[in-house]
Amino acid sequence: MKWHTPLLALALFPVHCLGESGPQISTQLELKTVLQIAREHNPQLKASKSEIAVARAERSEASRRPNPAFSLNAENYRLFRTNPGAFFQTQEITARIDQEVETGGKRRLRTQGAELKIHAQEANYENTARRLRLQVTAAYLKGVLAQTNLGASEAVLEGVDQIIQLNRIRLENGDISRMELRRLEVERLRFVDDVFHFRLALANAKSTLLTRLGVPFLTETFYFSDTLPFATEVLPTQEGVLLPSDLAELERQALAQRPDLMAAIYQERWLDTETTRQRAIRSPNITVGAGYKRDLAENSVVFGLTIPLQIFNRNKGGIARALAERERAKSLAAQARNLILLEVRKAFNAVEVNRERLGYIEKESLEKAKQSREIVREAYRLGGTDLINLLDAERAYQETLKTYNQARFDYRMSLYELAGAVGLEAN
Repeated sequence: MKWHTPLLALALFPVHCLGESGPQISTQLELKTVLQIAREHNPQLKASKSEIAVARAERSEASRRPNPAFSLNAENYRLFRTNPGAFFQTQEITARIDQEVETGGKRRLRTQGAELKIHAQEANYENTARRLRLQVTAAYLKGVLAQTNLGASEAVLEGVDQIIQLNRIRLENGDISRMELRRLEVERLRFVDDVFHFRLALANAKSTLLTRLGVPFLTETFYFSDTLPFATEVLPTQEGVLLPSDLAELERQALAQRPDLMAAIYQERWLDTETTRQRAIRSPNITVGAGYKRDLAENSVVFGLTIPLQIFNRNKGGIARALAERERAKSLAAQARNLILLEVRKAFNAVEVNRERLGYIEKESLEKAKQSREIVREAYRLGGTDLINLLDAERAYQETLKTYNQARFDYRMSLYELAGAVGLEAN
């Protein structure tokens, strides 16, 4: 069975190599570090960057002139005669070079179009990077949310376990019935289930994040060092989320900075140039040539000029196609503007509502739920309330805490989404 060894080594070799060439992730992972890893290792972003190189190669090809053509003709050699004579003195030999000359500025228009395609592809690359930043940020913050909820649920479970331990002592003293203790132990499953749920959410968030980064083979033994914000907290400016509060100014910035709109505009300009080039194709290219001719013993020079006659084909199909594509590009650019404005407005609304929502939960709900739980716990310890009220207070506090953490996540994520909608890049 020794043949298994080389096959196993071959199967594991790519993973082993990837693990060695990947980035080193510390146990405490910051969002800024995550974004840097994504810029360097995400395969989709690398593919988009390669498309820029392809467009530049096409630009180089578009600027080239047509290659000249060399021709050599030999005629009237008396091959089948008994005495054909000297080879170079008994036939006509013509050697010439022909060069096609492009008219109507075709090469200039072709080069100009290729330049615009480069700009469009660079804008597409920036848009891919913009979308990747949002995707990576969302994956990272979902991990922070799961990690926060897991810590909160474990703390709640620890409090329930303390109550259970207290009830066991009270049972030994005859203060409560065994049924009440069993009821509390059974209800503990709900709190344990929340812990398992958030463990799974945290593990999945880490896997999703590593996949977004382009390094899914790396270990998931790391912690998210960032935290979710509070309503009164001002996020650091290096995250690129501090924006003007005026919606009109945000819309103006978005229309000036969004790379997907820039790509649509460059595409429209390229099709304008392509329409002009298609019209220029109606002007035929001219082929000029010159060479040497030997006719028997006579030496001479030959010249040639070829002009295609544009009688049956005036490139009407190419022009019509270019016009239709240009109109389509204009419509897509207009649609991109409308969608960008809509995206900015929705993101702006989300920031305003999520900030207000988070502030309300902090002021009106969270502290009250915490105080209510503490009061009911103390009353239950002293025998002033029953188990049902205690469990209701614990569940109400846990649900309020989950809602609060979700509101913190939604608020911070909406800031990043607004920054992305405007086209700002985090430093």
